[in-house]
Amino acid sequence: MAGSGLPSLGRVKLTDLVPSDGLPSDSYKISVSILSQSLAQFSAVIIQFPASDGALLRSGIESARLYFHQRETYPPADIIHTNESREWCKTSGYYTDSHLWQETYDYRPGLTPSEPNDSIEFPPAGLPDIFALFGKAARDILDAIGYHLNLRSSPFVEILDNVPLRNREISSSVLSVCCHARPSFQGSQHHNITTQEDSQLIMYPDHDHQVDKSLLSLVKSDRAGLHIRDFQGRWILVDGDLGPQEAIVYPGLALYQATAGYVNPALHKTEINMEANMYGRCSLAFKLLPKSMTSFDCSEMRAAGYGIEAQFQLPVPVDDFMQRSHPTDSLFNRPGFQCFNFQPTHDVKDIADKKGIKLRFCNLKECESHIHSVDSPCANIRVEIGWPLGVPFVHPHDLPNKAKLGFLEAYEPGWTEAHQNSDRLVNTRLTLTESVPLISNIWATYDQIVKV
Repeated sequence: MAGSGLPSLGRVKLTDLVPSDGLPSDSYKISVSILSQSLAQFSAVIIQFPASDGALLRSGIESARLYFHQRETYPPADIIHTNESREWCKTSGYYTDSHLWQETYDYRPGLTPSEPNDSIEFPPAGLPDIFALFGKAARDILDAIGYHLNLRSSPFVEILDNVPLRNREISSSVLSVCCHARPSFQGSQHHNITTQEDSQLIMYPDHDHQVDKSLLSLVKSDRAGLHIRDFQGRWILVDGDLGPQEAIVYPGLALYQATAGYVNPALHKTEINMEANMYGRCSLAFKLLPKSMTSFDCSEMRAAGYGIEAQFQLPVPVDDFMQRSHPTDSLFNRPGFQCFNFQPTHDVKDIADKKGIKLRFCNLKECESHIHSVDSPCANIRVEIGWPLGVPFVHPHDLPNKAKLGFLEAYEPGWTEAHQNSDRLVNTRLTLTESVPLISNIWATYDQIVKV
């Protein structure tokens, strides 16, 4: 999902991303373009919900504040979250993480939370409505990403929950109501607190950064603090100026796996401003998660003509993927991953021209065969040019078939017409060759008729 040119985090109206039958509207194409560029540059995008949904989001945040404010100072040991990976699709109810100084209430449709000592507790209000709102938005955004990748409609439907859930089904996706750094929540002595020049206190969590295992995550918070690393390696505050009906959306590891690495996951962290505040930082976080009994096989990417790297060739069961740890170093240091400490302004043709190298672009059939070839013209060109390590090298076989033609035409004007003429000439020769016996038979038949 390459893109450049956005001066800041992209903003897209959700209503412009809702697909409809027929040809895509101009607003849809523009919104998809902004969405894809923002995800490529900043690994996040701001989604604007309709104004009518702003009231629901505000009430959800207010309810979260009151819910956590009335909680006990320090929770019992049996509800402290242990981050058990085997329970990734079974979390529900209230949990705490003392290391992150975070409290969470997970709402998962189809699963009733069990309270300690069989006590009755009222959850934050409006969770079913917010879950439905965020869930529909996440699916529309996922379809828009599929459109940008030139995939078929609803390409990831096979790994998503039914809509609505069937009898006795439990949702894989989850809505988490979170509270960071509630002052009345004991344990602040275990955290690092630093003082800035403006006398405000900022708490930096012990775990500096995280990557969600979701397909997509939607986050709406009452205060700024969410930072996401952009493609140049800089940490960007993404929720500093959100409107009442706006939320942050960023991709996770599941989408990275499902798209064979073509959509990068967001690396994020939360920094909490500890100025006078009795509630902490409250947020609504929805994670669109795949079904546990399905697999990632990248079949949609193959069907669209994308090259699939070796690590994505074999199907991966979702449950195994979600239980495994995924070190961020191995993800963000892999060649071609869009996470750099410099601006990749190099142009393939400019570098080649300066070095006097004649670029040879493959035709379509060669491109497909070079995907699995170690010694290919593509690799040789990289070495000859001295292409910087880690900078994406856009080549025709990295693109869908239609985009390949556009790429070749852009770098070699007249390429399409020349090759089409060549193909037509070959086809004409084949047609004439195949027609010789037929013409001979026709003349033989005509000769027999004349003789009769």
